[in-house]
Amino acid sequence: MPWKTLDDMDLAGKVVLTRVDINVPMENGAVTDATRIEKIVPTVTDILAGGGKVVLLAHFGRPKGKPVPEMSLRLVQPALEAAVGRPVTFMERPDRAAIDALPGDAVVLVENTRFSPLEEANDPGMARFLASLGDIYCNDAFSAAHRAHASTEGVARLMPNCAGRLMEEELRALDAALGKPERPVVAVVGGAKVSTKIELLANLVTKVDHLVIGGGMANTFLVAEGIEVGKSLAERDMAETAREIRRKAQTAECRIHLPVDIVVAWEFKAGTATETMDTDDCPMDAMILDAGPKTVAELETVFAGARTLIWNGPLAPSK
Repeated sequence: MPWKTLDDMDLAGKVVLTRVDINVPMENGAVTDATRIEKIVPTVTDILAGGGKVVLLAHFGRPKGKPVPEMSLRLVQPALEAAVGRPVTFMERPDRAAIDALPGDAVVLVENTRFSPLEEANDPGMARFLASLGDIYCNDAFSAAHRAHASTEGVARLMPNCAGRLMEEELRALDAALGKPERPVVAVVGGAKVSTKIELLANLVTKVDHLVIGGGMANTFLVAEGIEVGKSLAERDMAETAREIRRKAQTAECRIHLPVDIVVAWEFKAGTATETMDTDDCPMDAMILDAGPKTVAELETVFAGARTLIWNGPLAPSK
């Protein structure tokens, strides 16, 4: 494989700076679904088995570059300890000397990286600081790897680096799905913004037979086709980019699927009244919240004929 894994690294006596995604749902201060935490356990276990010390970097929520108590990773510490089966040292302000003073088999959890505005800015200074905390960088946060942040892209350029077990598993699955896949290949891409997934979309249309676009991104593509989406989440300034991706798909004989009917509402809140209508009938004072039944039926047919399915992001829009 063109990337290194933990098996390629000498971990003995090393501090392994490990980027993970433990952005888990919580209610009343307790984790309600620990799946993402459980997924990182093989990486933590293998680093410890190799003689390494684990320092976990992660984000939690969207604090927008400032400390927010209810988004502190301290809240997930109990669930993390339960998953890895050992104590986890929480560090609000990480320090290499303090990390070195811990036992060789320690697991450290660093406070939410997004509490600093330098994280999402991929600030070189923050990347250098993070790199100073360890000897090896391990990225096991596949779901956050597309974001060029200091704890993902920046620090990886400064240290010997490798993929964690979850990242390795995902990369191998992608290689199988996009290298020599069984066809037809269907890709589903959702989420809010086209701007964050331009390269992904442009690359996928050259490799798959069907591209299903959902979420807020679908609204942007609808706008690009001259369809009014009312108050819906949409990047209107990305319309030409959406048209270019459509042209590229046509050349590659990839069919793009957008909603043909929609579920709209006039407020974005639980229990609000909704109405289903054709895509080009969205009222100016309404917002698209989901695809309608005709779209679902069309996609069921597409999925039924697929031999390979790649899925990234939610199909329903987010706000």
